[in-house]
Amino acid sequence: MTESATTKGEQTRELILSTALRLFREQGYGKTTMRAIATEAGVSVGNAYYYYGSKEHLMQAYYDHLQVQHVEAVESVLATEKAFVPRLTGVLRAWLEVSAPYHEFAGTFFRTAAEPKSPLSPFSDQSRPAREASVELFRRVVEGSDLKLPADLKAELPELLWLMQMGIVLFWVHDDSKDLRRTKALIDRSVPLVDRLLRLTRIPGVRGVTNDLVGLIRSIKA
Repeated sequence: MTESATTKGEQTRELILSTALRLFREQGYGKTTMRAIATEAGVSVGNAYYYYGSKEHLMQAYYDHLQVQHVEAVESVLATEKAFVPRLTGVLRAWLEVSAPYHEFAGTFFRTAAEPKSPLSPFSDQSRPAREASVELFRRVVEGSDLKLPADLKAELPELLWLMQMGIVLFWVHDDSKDLRRTKALIDRSVPLVDRLLRLTRIPGVRGVTNDLVGLIRSIKA
């Protein structure tokens, strides 16, 4: 395949995705069909299915696209901040910024993603690449910070922070406050609390509780 053909294919792929996301925002995820996406994008239905096998594949592409945007948005924070609180706060707030265009249709979409068997669930096998990329981002948050933690807790912390983000996402879906004031307050007030709790794990008397916590986490994951 020539370079020009590859470029054209990528442009078509991006056009279909951007069109789908716009229609999801305007009409809702459930009401948007692949035929409608193809028509709006000016491509054949067969061409749309060639690039994306279903609406679920389009949403997985959205996950990946959002994750790329998130990583790009936090590079300056991770490069300049060493303290854990501003690093984690910056990463969580950056997610709000890159996700802002999709807030209006998030509730409709969440009803599908919340189904345990749905391929759109953030815990599904299909979502694994985006999930692992996000966990890796939180690993960078931890490893580049000033936190001093027991090695076993440090190894589990990135995934715990990803779960924290999932809780914030759920809150964000239902947040109708102006400029997402409540979600931003949740981030700004919860991150220092997490920081204080993590620093307590260095105290000898707390070490046993930390070991129990790590053991619980690993038994659930097994």
